[in-house]
Amino acid sequence: MPALVLVLNSGSSSIKFTLYSGAEVRLDGQISGLGAKPHITLRSNNPDLKADRPLTSNEGASHGTALAALLPVLDQVLGGGNVNAVGHRVVHGGIAYSAPVQITEEIFADLKALEPLAPLHQPHNLAGIEAARTAFPEALQVACFDTAFHRSHPWVNDTFALPRQFYDEGVRRYGFHGLSFEYICSYLETAYPGLHSGRLIVAHLGNGASMCAIREGKSVGSTMGFTALDGLPMGTRCGQLDPGVLLYLLSAKGMSVEDVTDLLYKQSGLKGLSGISQDMRTLTQSTDPRAAEAIDYFIFRIRREIGAMAAILGGLDAVVFTGGIGENSVLVRDRVCADQDWLGLELDPQENRAGAEDLSADTSRVRILRVPTDEEEMIRRHTQALLRKLS
Repeated sequence: MPALVLVLNSGSSSIKFTLYSGAEVRLDGQISGLGAKPHITLRSNNPDLKADRPLTSNEGASHGTALAALLPVLDQVLGGGNVNAVGHRVVHGGIAYSAPVQITEEIFADLKALEPLAPLHQPHNLAGIEAARTAFPEALQVACFDTAFHRSHPWVNDTFALPRQFYDEGVRRYGFHGLSFEYICSYLETAYPGLHSGRLIVAHLGNGASMCAIREGKSVGSTMGFTALDGLPMGTRCGQLDPGVLLYLLSAKGMSVEDVTDLLYKQSGLKGLSGISQDMRTLTQSTDPRAAEAIDYFIFRIRREIGAMAAILGGLDAVVFTGGIGENSVLVRDRVCADQDWLGLELDPQENRAGAEDLSADTSRVRILRVPTDEEEMIRRHTQALLRKLS
C-alpha cells in the first residue's frame, strides 16, 4: 500500500492540508480564520467527504483544535489506516538546514530560535508541527524549508557588507519561496529540459513576492535576504528599504522595535502604498489614483529586479511567472514585459489574456512562461523520500 502522507502549510490564522496516497491526492483543503471566524473548505473525490462550512469557536480556537476537528474526516478517508508521515512547510532553516529533516526536539528548538527572522511565518509553522505531533504521535514529522533551495548561492550574493563576524553568526541573505522555485525547476526539467539547464528568472508573485535567478537548476540570486521583508513590495510587507529609514523611525520618530516591526510586516507594501487593500484584484478594479500608484511601484520593482537578475546570470533564457498574482494577473504580466525587447522579452498579448502556459511572442528571444506552482507537491516528494530513507 502506498505511504499516506499529510502535508501541512500552517499560517498565522490558517492551515492548508493535503492528504496523499503515494502521489495521488486523497483530499485537500484549508481551515481559515483561526481564532476569529473559523471556516473549513475540504475537497475530495468522494462526494460524501466535501465541506464548506463554518467551524465552532472551540474547533477553530487554535491550530491544535482545528487539526483535531479535521481528524474525523481523515479517519473516514484512511479507513482504519494511519498517516505514515506529516510534511511541514517551514519558512526559515537558517544556516544549518539545507535539506528536509526529521523533526526532533533538538531540531524543533533550533527552528524556534529562528522565529525573530520570520515572525509572520515561523511561529505558526511550528504551531502546526506541535499540533501534528499531538494528532499523529506515531507519524514521521518532516520539516521542508523555504530557505534550503538558496543555500547554493555564491558568497557575493550571500553576504552583506558588514564586519565578517556577523556573517559567521548567520547574518546573511537566505532567500525564501524555495519550495516554489524548486517545484518550478522540477516542472521545467520535464517539460522544457533545455530551459531548465539554462538561465532563468522565476517570479513568485503573490501576497508574499520574490524573484530568483537560477542557473542550471541552482539558485544564484534572490530578491529576498536575511528576512522575508527584502526585495519586492508585497501585500503588507515593504520590500527593499534604505536601512537609514529604520534608524530615523527609531530615533527621530521615537518608534519602538515592536512598532517598526508591525509597520514593516503588516502595514506596508501594497496595503500601505494604496491605503485601500493588499489584494491586487481589489487594486486593479479601483479608480482611486493611490491604487494605480501602488501597482506602478510593484511593477517598477519587478522590472528593476529582472534587469539585476539578468546581469547576475550573464544573459537570460526564460522568465517564469508563478504565485497568485503571477499566475492570474494579465495586467501585471503585460506591464512587466512591456518594452523589454532590448532584453529579448516579447509577450504575446492574446496568449497572455488566454492564460496560456507559453506567453512568448514568436519573435521573443526569451521564453515567457506562466506555470502554476505546487509547494505541497514538493513537500510530499521530500517527505516520502525521507520516509523511504528511514524505513
